[in-house]
Amino acid sequence: MTPPLPSEYSPFAATYVNLAVMHSDVIMLLSNLKDSTYQAFIQLPADKADYAYAPGKWTVKQMLGHIIDTERVFSYRLYCISRGDETAFPGFDQDNYVENTDLSKRSIQELAIEFKILREANLLFINNLTDLQLSRIGSASNHPVSVKALLYMMAGHELHHLNILKERYL
Repeated sequence: MTPPLPSEYSPFAATYVNLAVMHSDVIMLLSNLKDSTYQAFIQLPADKADYAYAPGKWTVKQMLGHIIDTERVFSYRLYCISRGDETAFPGFDQDNYVENTDLSKRSIQELAIEFKILREANLLFINNLTDLQLSRIGSASNHPVSVKALLYMMAGHELHHLNILKERYL
């Protein structure tokens, strides 16, 4: 699959798309990340789960919760657009989502399992998209977005946060 054109996603999403474009097969990347991201979080010591690298920054659990939230939002958008739904999807306030999620009773391991299961379900859907479905373009956050771009955004968003995890949390 060729990468999406810049006209298929918002300027804000370019950071994520560019991270994923460095890999030759975005679906294989999503599949590989399912396992490597799961392993990265499942192996974290329990005392790291509630660590934030600075005041006002998310904890490791909140970061993983955010990755899960974004996976759900992107996958819902790509599902709807691939099916020809012309609904214009609003943006979402990531900080509001994190603030309105109580992760205090959840372990980092449970969140890692949730992420892996969610990605597995998404891959079952993604692997059966047709070329026509991949090329469909909808609207999200007041910008055009293609199904293909959403795949690259999903992978790039995850890579972005894995880089932050390595650089600032570990």
